[in-house]
Amino acid sequence: MKLDKIKIGFFAFCNLIKSFFLVHLQKITAHTLGWMAAVILHAATIPSLIALLSALTDKLPNLEMILFIWAALVLLFARAIILRDQLNIITIGAGFIAQAVMMAFILFK
Repeated sequence: MKLDKIKIGFFAFCNLIKSFFLVHLQKITAHTLGWMAAVILHAATIPSLIALLSALTDKLPNLEMILFIWAALVLLFARAIILRDQLNIITIGAGFIAQAVMMAFILFK
């Protein structure tokens, strides 16, 4: 008798989890992918900036690539402000600050 109640409780719990993921997974995934896109866009220029800082190379990345990446980040930042998405505002803002500091180190080296 007690084992039957546990089985019913377990199956109800599994159905609850299944319904949660069916309803919320699309929203969670979309927000996560948007956040990851902003992080990856910021990370695209980091290797070349670190190589310039450590004097491993003197070759600058293509200006077009940098402009397109920054334009995409500005658009994502504007979207985050309009939607009041605090995580993306903080992430993209911190990325802008970090890249500006790295570029200042290169410029004033």
